[in-house]
Amino acid sequence: MPELPEVETIVRHLRRDIGGKRIARSRLLWERLVAAPTSDRFVRHLPGRRIVAIDRRGKYILIHLDDGYYWIVHLRMTGRFRYLPPGTEDAEERHLRFVARFDDGSSLRFINPRKFARFYLVPRAEMIVGHLGLEPLSVDFTAEALAEALRHRRQAIKPLLMGQAVVAGLGNIYTCEALWRAGIDPRAAASTLTTEEIEALREAIVAVLVAAIRRGGSTLGDGQYLTPDGARGEAQEALGVYGKAGQSCPRCGTPIIRFVQSGRSTYACPHCQGIVEANEKPHPKVELGR
Repeated sequence: MPELPEVETIVRHLRRDIGGKRIARSRLLWERLVAAPTSDRFVRHLPGRRIVAIDRRGKYILIHLDDGYYWIVHLRMTGRFRYLPPGTEDAEERHLRFVARFDDGSSLRFINPRKFARFYLVPRAEMIVGHLGLEPLSVDFTAEALAEALRHRRQAIKPLLMGQAVVAGLGNIYTCEALWRAGIDPRAAASTLTTEEIEALREAIVAVLVAAIRRGGSTLGDGQYLTPDGARGEAQEALGVYGKAGQSCPRCGTPIIRFVQSGRSTYACPHCQGIVEANEKPHPKVELGR
């Protein structure tokens, strides 16, 4: 699933490609792509509307229309946009689910092989994204705010960060990377993190996300994530631990391990992150995973 760096990269491309343009017509090829309102209302609403701004909240894309409504997109696992400049001949596209054509002759296509992505059309963005936690690239993402959000949480820190209620936009890749960079055991109960660990975690989250955005996000082996102009991301080339079980930690040389938390693979360095093996006495603040 695209995480914050991939979604931010897509948003920056869309701002450049379709910002300020007016939608001439739209075509929906799979009705269930639209979660709210009805598919008919969604398609009827778009023609004639101009795109005044494109933003991101967590993993959601917020396209602000000139009548005050928001066209909100959640890419889920395999959703992606493809932009075609004016004069580009339409090509056959497998899994094409939606097309918007603009008054300058350009078009925006939405491809969604596994049909998990969803569109929303709402008068207020908070109706869809109001439940999200702290935005990690905002000025409000301070160590104090993160500490307050973690204060009474007994859940293990890694699945908690992935849950979107504390920090918005993190998925499996960048949560693993941030915890490794901060030197924190992914199984540590969130409420037991020290002030120093929370500050290190905040700095690591920001650094990991900024670095990944600079590289255009991560395109993994499945090749599902591409920018709207069809380019691959390069952030995967600089990952420290994610997907590297058995390889040497870039920081200390210890073999990276993989284990499962909440049904997802966690990658970590036992030495750098103080991970206690199951046959040893566990650290008081570590809840052993499976």
